[in-house]
Amino acid sequence: MEHLTTESRNQHTMHLDEMSIAEALNTMNQEDQQVAQAVAQILPQLRDVIEQTIQRFRSHGRLIYIGAGTSGRLGVLDAAECVPTFNTQPTEVVGIIAGGQQAMTEAIEGAEDNVEMGAHDLQDIHLTEKDIVIGISASGRTPYVKGALEYANSLNAMTVALSCNTNSEISKLAQFPLEVPVGPEVLAGSTRLKSGTAQKLVLNMISTLTMIGIGKVYDNLMVDVKPTNYKLEQRSIHIIEDICGLSYEEALDLYEQSDSNLKVAIVMNLCDTTKEDAKLRLLNHNGVIKQAIKS
Repeated sequence: MEHLTTESRNQHTMHLDEMSIAEALNTMNQEDQQVAQAVAQILPQLRDVIEQTIQRFRSHGRLIYIGAGTSGRLGVLDAAECVPTFNTQPTEVVGIIAGGQQAMTEAIEGAEDNVEMGAHDLQDIHLTEKDIVIGISASGRTPYVKGALEYANSLNAMTVALSCNTNSEISKLAQFPLEVPVGPEVLAGSTRLKSGTAQKLVLNMISTLTMIGIGKVYDNLMVDVKPTNYKLEQRSIHIIEDICGLSYEEALDLYEQSDSNLKVAIVMNLCDTTKEDAKLRLLNHNGVIKQAIKS
């Protein structure tokens, strides 16, 4: 472990416990600025991952994040956010954490060291060759993640390894290795810090750009948002106002006519057509509004 950058001592914080709060804040902020720069170095590899993920999604593949500890929690978080943001089904973007749901709020002893459980948890969701498995491990050596990637490879699923060390062990097990070396943590070995931030940025990019690629965004607006609460319902109505140039009352009426289907409402207005025709246009163009309104 001592040779891993994520476990090394940061020379800028050797006396962290003696710093004033102001000094420590400034130091942490400076260290955090390295994260986006590190992510920038892997944008070409990320492009390849996202292009392949979009293709597999269109063929009914699933996006599956799997990890332990902070890495696992970040995957579960991103998967959970896809449901209200992009109206995905919980089975389409899946987050799996070593130790199960309980591990979201407490440490489960030995969970990350169990190679077999990584494979078992993928078996439990009936992994297929259509799926994309993204193994997340800051160190790049977590046995649970290695077991998951090995099993995914045995089924010819698409495999991605996201780590924060170079030449990591999980990189050797994935078709698409993503290594984001952010340097030693402010608090040695606490990979919930810069490593976790880097992982969150990468997962944001993968899920967001994949959803754009399958038609869930119009311009920079969330047109497939699931209106599970008042805030999201109001956002949907305001999006109709914005895209269609309508008053709030007109947008609300259109939203109700479409049975609260934001995409359908937009196509109905822009094409001056019926709800049924709008649905058909979207169906024929994989849910992409800009293609549907040109047909």
